[in-house]
Amino acid sequence: MYTAAFDLVRRHVTEGRLPSAVFGVATADGTVALDAFSADAADRYPLFSITKPLVGIAVARAIERGLLTLDTPLATALPGFDGAREDVVRLRHLVSHTSGISEPPLDPAPPLRTVLATAGRDFAPGAASRYSTIAFEGIAALLEQATGMPWDAAVAEWTTELAADGISSDLSDAATIGDAADAGVDMARFTAGRNAGAGLAARADDLLRLGSALLRIGAGETSGILQPATLGMMLRPITGDIPRLEPYVASRGQDWGVTWNLRSRAPGLIDQDVYGHGGWAGTEFWVHPTAGVAWVLLTNRAMREGFDLDALDNAVVAAR
Repeated sequence: MYTAAFDLVRRHVTEGRLPSAVFGVATADGTVALDAFSADAADRYPLFSITKPLVGIAVARAIERGLLTLDTPLATALPGFDGAREDVVRLRHLVSHTSGISEPPLDPAPPLRTVLATAGRDFAPGAASRYSTIAFEGIAALLEQATGMPWDAAVAEWTTELAADGISSDLSDAATIGDAADAGVDMARFTAGRNAGAGLAARADDLLRLGSALLRIGAGETSGILQPATLGMMLRPITGDIPRLEPYVASRGQDWGVTWNLRSRAPGLIDQDVYGHGGWAGTEFWVHPTAGVAWVLLTNRAMREGFDLDALDNAVVAAR
């Protein structure tokens, strides 16, 4: 099974659209297929924005413990953040890309906490949806205030339970992004920033373990890293029918839950019961509860002309 999907990834590497790739598929029972192309299956790759839902799981666990709610104001962790503003940025805005905080480059020179504290406002919280990575520095502040741990330590709590020990904020042995500078990102400066919205690396096996766990939780398992009702909370759409600004415009057919990208109306998909996230350098992690599969693609190129995410997703879901 999954021959068409693996052939598609292999072709992308052979024809030069991707420099390397590790691709795998899991069910609730565990990994069922895994292969590497111009790479080793155990290689670690920078995840970039797949980091977001991994931090989101740490947030959801804090919510389970009563340490946070989705209505907790950012000012709880950063007193004075709202200043003279008439509105309040809350956790639900930060986790759903609706905070309205002005977005800096991926590799700002000042510390991210300083950037967050001095960022402007582009729109009122909840009035629109625009993709935000700086919002996750606010989430990191709230996690630290609530749990007493840095954001990556809060993530490590649940990755340890899954034996997904390749997930960490240490990027020193992760695959190089060869075209990062051409795409406008200084990787040394990015790495030094320890970005809570983009700063983790992992092996494919780590994410496949997570995918299996999420499928089991979605089927009702109560002994996992989250309770089923908590995962359900994370998957409830928050963005609804508010305006969607670039790059995730309404025509892309997705909503945002608690850090998860919900492609529930994506016009090109066979199965729209799907949630997950992609990353800047081509990493992908997607879970299909109805189809009972999760899949991972790790690669390392920011500019990927000719790569079609929907084609790969459909090849997994329709595997024979």
